[in-house]
Order: sequence, then C-alpha cells, then structure tokens
Amino acid sequence: MSGPLYALLAFAIFATHDVIVKFLGGTYSPVQIVFFSTLFSFPLVTFMLMRDDRKEHLRPNHPWWTLARTVASVITTFCVFHAFSVLPLAQVYTIVFAAPLLITLFAIPMLGEKVGVRRLLAVLVGLAGVLVALRPGASPLQSGHLAALTGAVTSAFASVVVRKIGRDERTAVLMLYPLAANFVAMGALLALVYRPMPIEHLGATALISLLGFVAGIFLIAAYRRGDAAVVAPMHYSQMIWALVYGTLIFGEQADAQTLVGAGLIVASGIYIVLREARLGDGSQTPVLRNRSRGATAMSFRISPLLRRQDRSQ
Repeated sequence: MSGPLYALLAFAIFATHDVIVKFLGGTYSPVQIVFFSTLFSFPLVTFMLMRDDRKEHLRPNHPWWTLARTVASVITTFCVFHAFSVLPLAQVYTIVFAAPLLITLFAIPMLGEKVGVRRLLAVLVGLAGVLVALRPGASPLQSGHLAALTGAVTSAFASVVVRKIGRDERTAVLMLYPLAANFVAMGALLALVYRPMPIEHLGATALISLLGFVAGIFLIAAYRRGDAAVVAPMHYSQMIWALVYGTLIFGEQADAQTLVGAGLIVASGIYIVLREARLGDGSQTPVLRNRSRGATAMSFRISPLLRRQDRSQ
C-alpha cells in the first residue's frame, strides 16, 4: 500500500475517533472523556516505548520548553474535545485546519524561519477563511468556536516546540509528559463533573484511545512509504468524513460559509506544504515536518518515532 493510501486510512480512523468524542460529549464533560481516554492510552504508549533501549533518564533536556508544550497539549486536548461536543464536525475541522497556518507564523520567532511574501499571503488567505467560517457579527459565536480556535493556536505552538527541541529530547519525554499532564489535570477536575458511565460508554473511551493509537501507526507507515509533500495534504480528507458522518449520524448540514471558509483554509494549507517542499533546504519546513495530526493526548507525536526508526536502520 502506498503512503497516501495509508494516510487516507489513518485520517478516516481519526475522523471515527472524533465521532465517538462527539457522541460521548452529548452526555459527559470533556474533562471526563479526556481523563478516561488518557487512562486507557497509557498501556498502548507504554508498549510502544518499550522498544526504546536508550539508557537515559526521563528528565527533559529543555525543561521550560517541555513545560510550555505540555501545558499547550493539555489545553489543546480539552478545547478540541469540547469543540467536537458542541459544534458540527465540519465547523470544528474548518477552524482546527488553521493550525498549519499558525505553525508558519510561530516558526518565524521560535525557529528563526524566514517566510516569504507568498507564504505570508497564503497564511492571510487561510486566516480570512477562518473569519468566513466564524462569520463574527452575522451569527452568535459559541464557546465551541472559541475552544476550536484556542485548540488550533495551542496545537500549532506545541508543534513548533517539538520542531525546536525534538532532536534533543527522548521520544518517551515527548510522549509521556503531555499524557501524564492530561491525566493529572483532568483527574483533579473530575470530581466536579463526574457522571457514572455504563460499561458501553466506558468502552467507548477505551476505543477513542485505541483508534488514536492505530491511526498514529498508520500515519507512521504513510510517511515511511510516501513523500511528505504528498502525504501531508491527506490531512484535509477529514473534512469529507466530517460531512459524511455529520449528515448520516448527527443530521448536520454544512452551510455555504463553512464550506467556503474550509476551501480557503485547505487551499492555503496545501500551498504552504507545496511551497515548503519546493524550498527544501532553503526552509526549515515547519509545516511539512509536523507529521502528526495534532497535539492531543490520544494523537501522539510521530516525528520522534520516525527519527528513531531511521537511526536504527
């Protein structure tokens, strides 16, 4: 199977993961969903990290950057889960798809990336697409809109931090710290929002963890078998699944503004990826090298795993 096909399968699984989050979000607080999903993620991530034979401690080499990324990851997970709970799937994806645009902007001060006029114009077009989708003033903005936008910002920030420190940090540090922080933070808040869960709903939280893990494995396979410039745009296939799932399962209808905004964001995101691929060594390619779906607890960072596999060959 080719890299793009693996990627399409990975993002179809991620979209199914989000459907379950939305289903549970109709009954439970995002705090509770994140807590149990994180709890069930620990065994999966532990098995993956058992292959790491580096004899080093788990203290980060860049503690402040690691702390900043960990806080951003906790915020991202909560915000994205909340957004899926209260907004149509297509609207959430439209806003969250702004993350690559923000990565491009954050890379300027954080990585010293030199971004030319063309990429800056693409970012402006994409951000205009966010405004079209949100249409402020035309309709009331909900907490979900703010949560999705916040999640895009914090996810982009966390991604650039990984780009900055990833080569100096162990895979275990990059994966376990955000996972543990989500577990502790959501566990501290759980008593305030807890509702008893029947076994089938508890199983659904475990399925969220499993789907995020399996999708990550397929995404690793995609990047190992395909060119990043071809694989990365497959990320936007989730919009198709959002429209299908939203219509068939939740009775959602994407309006014209959302679709136009999504079109602008997707077009600008793909342009940035292709532009970075063309620049090659002339750019740090912060978007192209951000190979994970996002910085949520159940969507682990795959770039460190790819680097580790490359070193072992």
